[in-house]
Amino acid sequence: MADITQQRTGEGWLYLAVILDAFSRRVVGWSMANHLRTELVLDALDMAISQRQPAPGLVCHSDHGCQYTSFAYGRRLAASELVASMGTVGDALDNAVAESFFATLECELLDRYPWPTRTGLRTAIFDFIEVFYNRQRRHSTLDYATPVSYEQQHPSAAPAA
Repeated sequence: MADITQQRTGEGWLYLAVILDAFSRRVVGWSMANHLRTELVLDALDMAISQRQPAPGLVCHSDHGCQYTSFAYGRRLAASELVASMGTVGDALDNAVAESFFATLECELLDRYPWPTRTGLRTAIFDFIEVFYNRQRRHSTLDYATPVSYEQQHPSAAPAA
């Protein structure tokens, strides 16, 4: 599940692209930048592919944002033998896993503090994803396990991105 969010800082906007594993809710790829160019989502996709080594045919779902409908993104998916999937236009429920992650990020981090610098926000988001969300935050949909521990409890599940 892939999507993008944004947060204002005292220096301007910071954009975050993420790719979540729908099975474990783990953030497996992410990228931050001060722009919305396609490279933002390509960097997140590259990270997910590098970390997970997905099998051919894995479905990578997103919305219809121009970054996800770009030739470069489609070419990167095809080169990795991944299948693109997109929800219907204007329906946030089609990408509920990613939207839920962003709601959690906003409630538990972004809306709690002012963000004077992009560097400070980048550091906070990195810590939120890599230290807290993937390894410490329990999820009701995972029987109150963390994404990392849920994957460890279900080792036979094929890795997804």
